[in-house]
Amino acid sequence: MQWRDARLWWPRRRHQQQPPQPALGPRASAMVPPSGGVPPGLGGRPAGALLLLCYLHFVPSLGRQTSLTTSVLPSAEQGATYADFIYFTAFEGSVRNVSEVSVEYLCSRPCVVNLEAVVSSEFRSSIPVYKKRWRNEKHLHTSRTQIVHVKFPSIMVYRDDYFIRHPISVSTVILRAWITHRHSGGGLNVRGEENLLHAVAKNYTLLQTVPPFERPFKDHQVCLEWNVDYIWSLWANRIPQCPLESDAVALLSFPYASSGENTGIVKKLLRFQNRELEATRSQRMDYPTVTVSLWLYLLHYCEASLCGILYFVDSNEMYGTPSVFLTEEGALHIQMHLVKGEDLAVKTKFTLPLKEWLRLDISFNGGQIVVTASLGWDLKSYHNQTMSFHEDFYYNDTAGYFIIGGSRYVAGIEGFFGPVKYYRLRSLHPAQILNPFVEKELGEQIKLYYERCAEVQEIIAGYAATVQVGRERRDTCDVYNSYLDLRRRYGRPEVCGALPWEKELRDRHPSLFQTLLQMDLLTVPWNQNDSVLEIGGRIFEKAVKRLSGVDGLHQISSVIPFLMDSSCCGYHKASYYLTVFYETGLNGPRDQLQGMLYSLVGGQGSERLSSLNLGYKHYQGVDSYPLDWELSYAYYSNIATKTPLDQHTLQGDQAYVETIRLKDDEILKVQTKEDGDVFMWLKHEATRGNAAAQQRLAQMLFWGQQGVAKNPEAAIEWYAKGALETEDPALIYDYAIVLFKGQGVKKNRRLALELMKKAASKGLHQAVNGLGWYYHKFRKNYAKAAKYWLKAEEMGNPDASYNLGVLYLDGIFPGVSGRNLTLAGEYFHKAAQGGHIEGTLWCSLYYITGNLETFPRDPEKAVVWAKHVAEKNGYLGHVIRRGLNAYLEGLWHEALLYYVLAAETGIEVSQTNLAHICEERPDLAGKFLGINCVWRYYNFSVFQIDAPSFAYLKMGDLYYYGHQNQSQDLELSVQMYAQAALDGDSQGFFNLALLIEEGAVIPHHILEFLEIDPSLHPSNSSILRELYERCWSLSNEESLSPCSLAWLYLHLRLLWGTILHSALIYFLGTFLLSVGIAWMVLHFQCVSANGSSPAPAWVVADPTSSTPSPAVPPAADASDHDPPTMANNPEPCG
Repeated sequence: MQWRDARLWWPRRRHQQQPPQPALGPRASAMVPPSGGVPPGLGGRPAGALLLLCYLHFVPSLGRQTSLTTSVLPSAEQGATYADFIYFTAFEGSVRNVSEVSVEYLCSRPCVVNLEAVVSSEFRSSIPVYKKRWRNEKHLHTSRTQIVHVKFPSIMVYRDDYFIRHPISVSTVILRAWITHRHSGGGLNVRGEENLLHAVAKNYTLLQTVPPFERPFKDHQVCLEWNVDYIWSLWANRIPQCPLESDAVALLSFPYASSGENTGIVKKLLRFQNRELEATRSQRMDYPTVTVSLWLYLLHYCEASLCGILYFVDSNEMYGTPSVFLTEEGALHIQMHLVKGEDLAVKTKFTLPLKEWLRLDISFNGGQIVVTASLGWDLKSYHNQTMSFHEDFYYNDTAGYFIIGGSRYVAGIEGFFGPVKYYRLRSLHPAQILNPFVEKELGEQIKLYYERCAEVQEIIAGYAATVQVGRERRDTCDVYNSYLDLRRRYGRPEVCGALPWEKELRDRHPSLFQTLLQMDLLTVPWNQNDSVLEIGGRIFEKAVKRLSGVDGLHQISSVIPFLMDSSCCGYHKASYYLTVFYETGLNGPRDQLQGMLYSLVGGQGSERLSSLNLGYKHYQGVDSYPLDWELSYAYYSNIATKTPLDQHTLQGDQAYVETIRLKDDEILKVQTKEDGDVFMWLKHEATRGNAAAQQRLAQMLFWGQQGVAKNPEAAIEWYAKGALETEDPALIYDYAIVLFKGQGVKKNRRLALELMKKAASKGLHQAVNGLGWYYHKFRKNYAKAAKYWLKAEEMGNPDASYNLGVLYLDGIFPGVSGRNLTLAGEYFHKAAQGGHIEGTLWCSLYYITGNLETFPRDPEKAVVWAKHVAEKNGYLGHVIRRGLNAYLEGLWHEALLYYVLAAETGIEVSQTNLAHICEERPDLAGKFLGINCVWRYYNFSVFQIDAPSFAYLKMGDLYYYGHQNQSQDLELSVQMYAQAALDGDSQGFFNLALLIEEGAVIPHHILEFLEIDPSLHPSNSSILRELYERCWSLSNEESLSPCSLAWLYLHLRLLWGTILHSALIYFLGTFLLSVGIAWMVLHFQCVSANGSSPAPAWVVADPTSSTPSPAVPPAADASDHDPPTMANNPEPCG
């Protein structure tokens, strides 16, 4: 059957021209003579070879009869009538440069004899490389023999050398000959293929081909220059190899949690680098031979008509071949695009099982599709179905992209994907497919988790049913009496006194039954699904209340069972808590496997923090999560899409995400609450009519900023007061938007339009954009809307840029026919650079798909842009705000808990704040965290796009000194300091200079990174001077800074060194030489005096010692005039 979703807003596919039929293979080309047009050249071969072959094809050798043509029939027999025939013999059975061929033929009428050599490769066939024709008009009815020297192209018979760079490999060489009568359409001017059709006699033979590396070298009779000859000799005997490339592509290697929403994994395949593989792929566009193998774990069947499993989206944003979906009954819907431009779809006869790991193998072999489903790790056969079609499928896997799961066109499945393997050029049997489930232990844990949760949900469902129908049973619950209203107001909550479950079941779930026994029955919802989720939320709140105490971290081990039960109820905030507890070892042993399990479970349940955690771990490739940007994008884009919707929802535990660093005392001082000094002062100023105070107060209340609880109703009152009293354009605009949308106030479009025009008349670009939005949304006047948006866009409004992009995307821009995706992308990019959330989302989508030329595919950039939006989510802001409030109140346990929860999502500000807390309270971090907190989170932060400079300095210090189990690494320390310096931090330059002072060597690439030319600064002193000067220029201190003092000290040392190395060094050398000479003279005088007339030393008077020598320093002079009492003991002089 045919299927095309009419609800999709894509443009209809234009009819595509049918590609050419596949060429005959080498065997067929050897047996069947060609017919039709001129065949193409050898596939996948160099252009030079093709040019030579084409030249030979179009320039045949028209030879005449030669003297070698001889008559072999006796003259007496020439009058007899003989049938035309032709035979030939090749004296050499293999292909040579010149092969001698003997052609024997007989013509009954004037004829033309044709001899032709045709070659075939693996991908092309019937390529003529030699042609020769000659006439025979006189020697009729006579058998004649002619010797022909068939010359083949050098690229077919010789090895590659300096001149023959690309020899070709041929599989078959056919030598064929035929005779045509001149008066029956076989003249010399007739093309060879047409001539062959009129042949009266024909014959052929096969010549043996020689592989390229078994051929001889050609003697070109040319002398090469010595350098060229030397280069050629280096690689003359090398056998080149094709690029190691396989057609098997691992689209997914790690489990992916699919939440059943409109996000999924985007994969794009490129052309093969191997020319043979690429030629095969191009040839099979109308005869696909591909195989898809994927692992699935389904939780539910599709709620809509179709859910995405694996499908191809072409460059026109249409489904291509292959596309596999899940139906609401659980069957597979397989769709193919046909060569003639239509689509064909088929549904399997079997359905897929739920909550079982299965491997789905789908192979395409031309018009045949084989679907095989196998269960479990041992691949137990489940179902097999074969479907055959007579249509030609169109298949081009590089003209678009694959999607695993959901997209903006269709929702994904609810469950988990395992490894996905895709064979691009092979149709394989399941036994031939190599697609093992590497993370088998994790897959087993997922299965066990849902088995346990099925039991938990059954207990809760039974409990809800007991509450609903068994309230009157006194032996089970308290009796429902007529004083219910009084008891509801003043009595204790009505709870169950007993539960009808076996002791074995109660022992397996003690925390669950404990909670059920303490729960107020009257507040339990009647609906089964709602009751399970509601009870899960209550269990979670109970656990969080215990964790938020003064000693909350001590309670982690006791609340883990409650969090497990809450997670099983579908309340996946509990799943994220368990993820963090297990992955960080928060007051317990680390268990990476359980951490992955609950992170995937939370991601499947669309828990925002779990999805952020998964996106971040795959983006960085940390904590045993593989680095996979496409997989990271799938998680980040899910939350990024929800972020603008969450921001406009005035419900839930949300707060504005603010960049507040615990190191910044000035920012911490302005954090407030409703009874805080800052808030009270703003309220006082707003009451007095201060427009700035009114606007700030309204923003704080509307978004929940600066520590103030979210209160949209109170915010709207201040918006209205400011708009109607102060005439401030910003307040007028804000109040107009509130009236348009009816957020917390009744809609009033007329008043809103008046206020919007009033604000626009005051020059507010947001209001000008708002007028365009009004005419677009309510009046459908696109010309007027475009006029206002163009004006606002010139004023620098990013919303206007985005809106203009929407007009081009929808094809409704005034005066422009059709859609213009290129201009739409340019406007979206401009809006994204201005901070527009939806514009950023479109840009990230373009970067991940690569379907726009102006947005070349860049998965990493797509992740960065989606991450930027996702980290603005209000639910993440609520966790950060709770951690900040706890820190300001001195609640260290709660602050550590919430900052760990926020940091594990990958947001940089929480990572550095958590590292700061661990530095402030190392005792707390060492006691409760099973990780090196300071190292881990500073290290995480420096790999962020917007990492602060102080984080680089901290990591530089940690690498320099070493930290706990981390060894010293001077090279990485230099890199960290250099990055801080590049970010404009003077401390980075100062630390680099200190490393040089200590003898470290800064690598040249680091200096170039800092824009310091090593050629201009060859010495350490020159580099030091440059570093200290930059440090001084970046210093914010007005007085003397460490940088300025270090710079001054360096110059003093250089000056002193210069002095010492100039005239003073000669003076000191002369002085020391004079002292040495004087000492030697004294020494010899003493020796000679002692040898001639011995006397007591104190009697001996040295005439030279009475007057100090100018060459002797004062200290030496003083030693020569010691008191007489010091010389009582004779000692040798000197």
